[in-house]
Amino acid sequence: MTNLRLLEENLGYVFKNKKLLDQALTHSSLTSIQENNERLEFLGDRVLGLVIAQLLFQQFPSAPEGDLSLRHTQLVNKETLSQVALKLQLGLYVRMTRGEKASGGQLKKSLIADACEAVIAAVYLDGGLSAAQDFILKYWGDLLSEKSQFIKDAKSKLQEWVQAQGKNAPSYEIVRREGPDHAPIFTVAIFAEGLPSMEGAGASRREAEQQAAQRLLEYLEKNG
Repeated sequence: MTNLRLLEENLGYVFKNKKLLDQALTHSSLTSIQENNERLEFLGDRVLGLVIAQLLFQQFPSAPEGDLSLRHTQLVNKETLSQVALKLQLGLYVRMTRGEKASGGQLKKSLIADACEAVIAAVYLDGGLSAAQDFILKYWGDLLSEKSQFIKDAKSKLQEWVQAQGKNAPSYEIVRREGPDHAPIFTVAIFAEGLPSMEGAGASRREAEQQAAQRLLEYLEKNG
């Protein structure tokens, strides 16, 4: 396995219990549920959600609940997690079967996003909430303001555009549901009159619909 010292340097945290980090980097294709990272992934999702909620609450004291909720959704979704995971090059460290690796597992967004959540949990268990906060702030701090572009609900923006064009309202359809029951990934397709179909993915149907709508909005900006 790749030397973990560089990863610890990038994390900004040195583990006292190296087994926690090793478990966080063990994909479910390789071992039993007691040894892989799925349970840590569950915990990491909750730790990340709490820390991001606190950061948003502090950074945007005048923002209403709806705006905070939308920002929060964008900051904790699989897309953002996979971006952080790519910066950390987590795919190089995750242990998986040869078959999973051959299918592109080291760059698979859902896989490395899950590993990122598991690493957050490992940091939390090993060093406490303050250590997890430090790591999250290091990699999500700049994103807090960048994600302001999503402050207006993408579905609402698209609905306004469609109405202005005199077209029928867009429809959304779940095309895939993947992942374990405790952490499903939904893929939703959006269909709008006279426009190409787009897909979005997320940990909930609502999140996936938002991403699909956002992608269609981006298409309209480029081709409108």
